[in-house]
Amino acid sequence: MELDTTNWSGEGTFTQTLIDALDAVEQVSLLRVEDASSSRSDVEFNFISNELFLRFGTRDRQVRAKMLGIVPVTRTVTEPVMTVNDLERALCEIDEVGPPDYADAEMLQYLRTERIVPPYQTRGYKLVELVRIYEAGSESR
Repeated sequence: MELDTTNWSGEGTFTQTLIDALDAVEQVSLLRVEDASSSRSDVEFNFISNELFLRFGTRDRQVRAKMLGIVPVTRTVTEPVMTVNDLERALCEIDEVGPPDYADAEMLQYLRTERIVPPYQTRGYKLVELVRIYEAGSESR
């Protein structure tokens, strides 16, 4: 799998968990990770938003058809070996990832929250991480 993290700050432990899980999925050929513009930080919370764009491997398939309704021809059709729905099923089987919080035919969305209390502070903060997975070529929402 080809991995592009040039537009990612590296923040988000669940994002890294997803990257490692997608690396194990053989049908994923390209993964690009980007920070989303909605990331925010405040005294009581940190909101991290990341987007993962992936491309699946492809395979060629021979399709028989008729040209002009008379002449039989064979065409080669290139199709992806996996869909976003197939990826959802594959990620559900991984214990560290599990099922997404929202899924449709074009996107998977995970939302993870964690309470962080550093040892030198009496008050902690809430870390909220939102990760969306799209197939490359689709628009981010």
